[in-house]
Amino acid sequence: IVNPMELNDLEKLRFPVGKFSPPPQITKSDLEQWISELADFPINIESLVGNLSEKQLEWTYRPGGWNIRQVVHHCADSHMNSLIRFKLALTEKTPVIKPYEEDLWAELPDYEAPITDSLDIIRGVHRRWVNLLKQMNEEQFNKTFLHPASNKIFTLKEALALYAWHSKHHLAHIKQALQFQGK
Repeated sequence: IVNPMELNDLEKLRFPVGKFSPPPQITKSDLEQWISELADFPINIESLVGNLSEKQLEWTYRPGGWNIRQVVHHCADSHMNSLIRFKLALTEKTPVIKPYEEDLWAELPDYEAPITDSLDIIRGVHRRWVNLLKQMNEEQFNKTFLHPASNKIFTLKEALALYAWHSKHHLAHIKQALQFQGK
């Protein structure tokens, strides 16, 4: 029998900043804030992981969760995919994007590579992505893509909200791993 308190605690570990919930109304100020958060993400993640030892990179943020190394590589993969999805939506009419099995990707051998590889990717992808986002207009932020796994149509402004959350979500995971394992 599983203790309901343990499940609640596990849920807090899985979602330290809460589950993603898009705001009902998205303002220009919201978009600017989220773009700023994406611009800061490379610096923020590198400041957390840049000086970690190989042992520390193996620390996990929760039982059964990814280790810090996997989180860093996942962020590179996820944010590359998101930039591509933005570009598809900007150039096609409601494209169907390609989902991927992130848990299986985290088991591939490249997730054992040095995190500097993914930090380089994150820096480059975020420079390109933020440059694009800063030049987008309201009509472009209202363009859409279809995510076939959820059968949901996302606007690019909702996708931006999601990835600002995603960045905070995984930064919190890394902080958790450092806090819990560092004791």
